[in-house]
Amino acid sequence: MPRKNTRTAAGAGSIRQRPDGRWEARITVGNDPGTGKPIRRSIYGSTQAAVRKQMNAIIREIDNGTYQTPNKITVSQWMEEWITAFCANRVKPTTIASYRAVIKNHVNPAIGAMEIQAVRGTHIQRIYNTMTAAGLTGKTVKNAGAVLHKAFSVALKQGLIAANPCDAAELPKVIQKPIKPLTDEEIPRFLAAIDEHPFRNGYGLCLFAGLREGECLGLSWDSVDFENRRITVGQQLQKSKTESGRYYIATSTKNGKTRVIAPPEIAFDYLRDERRRQAENKLRAGKAWSNPENLCFTTETGRYILPEIFRRAYKKIMAGIGRPDARVHDLRHTCATVAIASGSDIKSVQDLMGHATASFTLNVYAHTSERMKEDTASRVQGYYDNLRKA
Repeated sequence: MPRKNTRTAAGAGSIRQRPDGRWEARITVGNDPGTGKPIRRSIYGSTQAAVRKQMNAIIREIDNGTYQTPNKITVSQWMEEWITAFCANRVKPTTIASYRAVIKNHVNPAIGAMEIQAVRGTHIQRIYNTMTAAGLTGKTVKNAGAVLHKAFSVALKQGLIAANPCDAAELPKVIQKPIKPLTDEEIPRFLAAIDEHPFRNGYGLCLFAGLREGECLGLSWDSVDFENRRITVGQQLQKSKTESGRYYIATSTKNGKTRVIAPPEIAFDYLRDERRRQAENKLRAGKAWSNPENLCFTTETGRYILPEIFRRAYKKIMAGIGRPDARVHDLRHTCATVAIASGSDIKSVQDLMGHATASFTLNVYAHTSERMKEDTASRVQGYYDNLRKA
């Protein structure tokens, strides 16, 4: 004879009046997966109608599959658990440091003490609004929103919450700042201005190879193939986000992917000149020379060049040619803009820049692609004009 199932079905409940006069509703909300014993929850109220209403609401949640067993886990407790258990060994240390900064500066002060099950979209929205009111950019707020969404998504998978509250909040619109590449008139003036500068070759490589500042200052000679005219971009000089704030060579690029680029010959001319310059510095420095990472761009004693000094010198140079607002990153934009205007296809420019998608490249350099569209339209119009003449 089959054994009788003695488990109480989830959603079953009963109401009774306690000796102290209060009413109690007892509901079976599920069964312990380990022991099979029913898990019960009690609700108390001053009237039978009040506890029946609460009991029926919970039964509906159980039937709909949205019921969550109450827990006392706070947002700050969960954030720490998420970082240590779900991000460790899967996310780069620099990324984890950025997560912790968002949690420390924006999440914990606002909702850290709240129980995670109590968080709603309005609470998340207030965080976004506070950040925006403080003058932070839409991109910064969006990045913070991404951290929150990831953390609450894992909490949802773990059964700690019934829904992700971030889905009920609206991020501010990210306004893309217009890029300011060097113009055709400014490029020769810039090259003339850097001709005798100690950082000439570094600036030249950023311009003609489209490297980011950190990629340029972190480039090693092992990554330069003069014979085949290829450069492997797979590391960068980066500042630690810890309290030490020290610089180190990170063995990854901004998007975490190594790329092999084939810049024009002029980029290798700058590298050859830098190799000659570095050999002279090494000879002069003697025992004081130290370049353990075999970096291409170093000080006179082989140490890495501080990005702040690299930027400050660039600003001074650009102010001298009438562009005090220029940034080192504009050299990279100039490289991409020139490549597109010269007829390079978007996929090739994407690979050169190391962008995640071609659509991102198109969005960033839309002004240049629009010019190409106009040129194409003019060529097509000329073709048909010639047909009509014939």
